[in-house]
Amino acid sequence: MSKERVIVLTSYERRALYRFLALYLGSVFILLAIIGYLFFENNVAMMMSSTKYEMMYQARKISSKIVMTAMGGERVDKKRYLNDLDHQRFKVGYYDKRRQKISGTTENFENFDQSFSSDKKSCYAVLEDPSEHLGVRYIVLKESNLSREIHAMRMKIVGYLILSFIFMGVIGYFLARLFLAPVRQKIESLDRFISDTTHELNTPVSAILMTIQTLKGCDPRKLKRLEASAKRLSTMYGSLTYRLEERGREQQVERLSLTELIEERVQYAKALIESKGLRVDLDLDVLYGRMDRESALRLIDNLLSNAIKYSDPDGSIRIVAKKSRLIVEDEGVGIDEAAQKDIFKRYKRANKERGGFGIGLDIVLSICKRYGIKIKSESQKGKGSRFILMFPNGT
Repeated sequence: MSKERVIVLTSYERRALYRFLALYLGSVFILLAIIGYLFFENNVAMMMSSTKYEMMYQARKISSKIVMTAMGGERVDKKRYLNDLDHQRFKVGYYDKRRQKISGTTENFENFDQSFSSDKKSCYAVLEDPSEHLGVRYIVLKESNLSREIHAMRMKIVGYLILSFIFMGVIGYFLARLFLAPVRQKIESLDRFISDTTHELNTPVSAILMTIQTLKGCDPRKLKRLEASAKRLSTMYGSLTYRLEERGREQQVERLSLTELIEERVQYAKALIESKGLRVDLDLDVLYGRMDRESALRLIDNLLSNAIKYSDPDGSIRIVAKKSRLIVEDEGVGIDEAAQKDIFKRYKRANKERGGFGIGLDIVLSICKRYGIKIKSESQKGKGSRFILMFPNGT
C-alpha cells in the first residue's frame, strides 16, 4: 500500500508565505481604505450640497408666502400663521431683526451670519429678509436627519469594505497556493533525490566501517584517519535521514539515561576525536531525559560533532551533565557576535571553512522545542563556544 507524501512547509517557507500574504493584504487594505474614504467624503459632500439646495429652496418658498400675506393687507395672527407655515421635513424658526425668536420649532440659534452651517448633529439654513415682512427678518431651517443618514452610509461602506477585504483575502490565499504549487513540486522532487542519495550512501559507509575492522597489517594512523572519516560520514548520514524522515517517523518516547548515551557516543567518535588530537573531559552525574532514542542520539551527536568540528587541533572539549543540565563546551574558533543569532537556522554555518551542511544545530533546536528543553549558546570569537541544555523537571 503506497503511502502518500505530504509536503509540509518549513518555518522559513511559512514565514515567506505569511510575509507575502501580509504585504498583499496590507496593500489591499490600504487601497480599499483610500477608496472607501474618498467615496464617503464625495457622498457626504453631495448629500450636504443637495440638503443645502433643498433647505434654501424651502426657505424661499416660505419667505414668498410671508411676503404675499403681508402685501395682501390681511390682518392675521402672526404666531399662529407662522406656525401653520411649518415644513414637514425641516424644523422652521422665525426671528426678528434683534435675532429674537418670534415663533417656530427650532431651538435657540445664534449663527445668523452664515447662510448654511452644520454641527455634529444638524444642518441649518438661514434666509434673511431685509424688508421684515410680518416682522420676520430671519427664517431658519433645521435638518436633523442628515447625520443619521451619513452614519448609516458610513456603516454600509465599512461593511462593503470588510466583505471586499475578506473576498480579496480568499483570492490572495488561493493565489499563494497556486504560486506555491511548483515550489512544492520542486521541494518534493528534491526531497526524494536527497532521500534516495542518502540511503544509497549508507551501504558503502557501512561497508567501509566493517572493512576497517577486518584490516590488519596496515598503518594504524592511516586506519584511524579512514575510520574517523567514515564515522563522520555515518554521523552526517544519520542527521540527514533524521531530518528527511522526521515527520513520518513514529516516536517512542521513553525515559533514557543521557549519561550512558553520552559515554557511548563519545566512544563512537573516539577515532574522529583522536584524529584531531583532542581531549574530551567528562563530568557526568545521573541525567535522564524523556524522548525517543533516535532524537537523543541526534541531539548528542550533533552537539559533539559541532564541538569537534570547530575545535582547533590539540584542543579540549568538556561535557558536563548534572542537575537537569547538559553543557557541551569547546575551546575552538568561537562564533562572531553578529553570526550568533543565525547559528540555529537551517543551512547557516558560522564558519564556512569548517565544512558541513548547516543542519546540525537546526536539528538540535527542533528536538529541544519538541521535548520542552531550553537551550542557550555562549560564544566568544577565538575562545570557543558553550551550549547549555536545561531539561524539564521530572524527566
